[in-house]
Amino acid sequence: MISNFKVLLMLLLAGPIVFGQAKSDEWHLVANSRENYFGVAMANGQIGIVTDDTPLKTKEIILNGVYDGSPENGISRIVRGIEFLNLHLSINGQEIKSDNITNWSQVISMKEGMSTTSFSFNKSASINYTILANRAVPYSAMAIVEITPLADIEIVANNYMIVPSELKEAKSQFRVLKDNQYMMPVFGTTAKTLTGKYTISASTTFLFDGQNEALKQTGSEVGFTKKLMKGQKYRFAIAGGICTSKDITDPLNESERQPIYALQQGIDNLVNRHKQAWAELWNTGDIQIEGDLDAQQRVRFALYNLYSYIRPETRQSIAPMGLSSQGYNGHIFWDSELWMVPTLLVLQPDMAKSCLDYRSDRLNKAKQKATIYGYKGAMFPWESDDTGEEATPTWALTGIFEQHITADVSIAFWNYYALTQDKAWLKSEYKVLKETADFWVSRVVKNDDESFSILNVVGADEYAQHVDDNAFTNASAKEALKNTIKAATILNEPIDPKWIAVSEKLVIHTKNGITQNYKGYDGQTIKQADVNLLAYPLHIITDKAQIEKDLDYYTEKIDKKDGPAMASGVLSVLYARMGNSDKAYAYFVKSYLPNSRPPFGVFSESANSNNPYFATGAGAMLQAVIYGFGGVEQTDFGLKYNKGILPKKWKSLKIIGIGIDNKTITIE
Repeated sequence: MISNFKVLLMLLLAGPIVFGQAKSDEWHLVANSRENYFGVAMANGQIGIVTDDTPLKTKEIILNGVYDGSPENGISRIVRGIEFLNLHLSINGQEIKSDNITNWSQVISMKEGMSTTSFSFNKSASINYTILANRAVPYSAMAIVEITPLADIEIVANNYMIVPSELKEAKSQFRVLKDNQYMMPVFGTTAKTLTGKYTISASTTFLFDGQNEALKQTGSEVGFTKKLMKGQKYRFAIAGGICTSKDITDPLNESERQPIYALQQGIDNLVNRHKQAWAELWNTGDIQIEGDLDAQQRVRFALYNLYSYIRPETRQSIAPMGLSSQGYNGHIFWDSELWMVPTLLVLQPDMAKSCLDYRSDRLNKAKQKATIYGYKGAMFPWESDDTGEEATPTWALTGIFEQHITADVSIAFWNYYALTQDKAWLKSEYKVLKETADFWVSRVVKNDDESFSILNVVGADEYAQHVDDNAFTNASAKEALKNTIKAATILNEPIDPKWIAVSEKLVIHTKNGITQNYKGYDGQTIKQADVNLLAYPLHIITDKAQIEKDLDYYTEKIDKKDGPAMASGVLSVLYARMGNSDKAYAYFVKSYLPNSRPPFGVFSESANSNNPYFATGAGAMLQAVIYGFGGVEQTDFGLKYNKGILPKKWKSLKIIGIGIDNKTITIE
């Protein structure tokens, strides 16, 4: 049997997998092949616009925090929006289609949050089509078209909108508004979500360099006709926005204000504001790797996606697939607190805080869930939507029994305090820690030897159902209780003696010197890291010899075929902290390479799935860089900066904008 580590070394020796890319650099991902295409979300934390390989078209638009019932089973699902940036373009009477273009290429600019598709048509023109979700103006987006005529041509350009099948009662209108002598053409579509819960409205207009063209409605499209001279570049844009009644009382009129605002701003001003907003993010949170371009691209791409999926102060969190798809119904899992928040906490604390605000706002629903199942305190749902109620499909046992999520939430809250040392914030949010602590003391059972157990759970290893004393569940509960006691001490709040008793005597089983995955575990294949999480990100197992034993044992137990990406990220952190740079690097590469999909290397959840973009995996991979190679460590008193360790391939690692004081560290 070939060991897991040898397989990883073989993978590394094979070299990086290149997906039809040419001329990529540290900020740009370039594709020149449309085979097996997986798109990238151009997202601004509010809307995610997924690229397509079809010219002048987007794949879909995802609306953050907007949920309605799915037609399959009624379980809530994140809503797809009206696709409002699509264009039909004809040149000399012939429409541009997917099968009549040549020289196709697509560039993702991670630095600027833009996607540009280029192609040639009939030896008559070369065309660039750029889309962006404006980072500075959260409900708006643009598609910019640049045409270079290779001969005298006539173009007909029409904006059309696609209404997803899950929306209903769609109505479109085109009208020209007038303020004094200023004419404002606006094209829009309004629809209802499946159950009628929300109204969605999208509106657009055309922006031109120089003289405006007269717009005309033709059926369900709006556009213009223009003659272009050979060699004279021509640029125009479709600009507008999408609003919903979840956020805005009157989404129709507000959506119409988006293109009207764009008309006053112009193409360049809107683009420059968007670029500036992205530049500010990179200036306050970036990772630079010297000597390994592939790793640099992957790390930047992971950061780009995490940053794209959330905005500070929105009180929203991040779903496993972010704003790239409806994967996992767009629900919020432990993925946020355990896998994504730790990266955001270091590089973008305000984004991390938004994820915590999301939970704080839904504390009462967590308390209701605890009551429903006969417990005290707060019991957070395994899958959460906008309501904060349990949103897991009823057939999945995780919705009732994967309860470590309650501890994960509490730990994330403590970690934010530990980073910021903000006592005023801790006082305002202490109720989250207290209520989750109360849940755990009501959830445990007392054993004959005065120890405590947690019976009948699904742990982080979801292959094991209805198990007792799952290692990660018990350990995360212990850590959450200990953190609550620390918080109460800081705030001079009363400490329940039961918190102390349970935190000290909640059992974690061992057998033959190995920490048991759960009581009675006997070497079965596990879905993902469970026991190894007790050493990182938890602080329950700190003895180096025990950490090494558990690593040696469980790295061979993790599902090599279908295990999700996160385990490899954690193993990389642990091996880096143990001083083993070869194994740390091998697992770092394994955390993304087998899961990469063409042409840009978007993350899929596992090596054998095709459900990108898996933001959870990106978070784990970034933790390997920050908390592993970078030597950063979370403590109760802020971040600690250890020596760090570099893979042999890397010349240096620089992490920019760490913590609340924007510290920069360099490992050489």
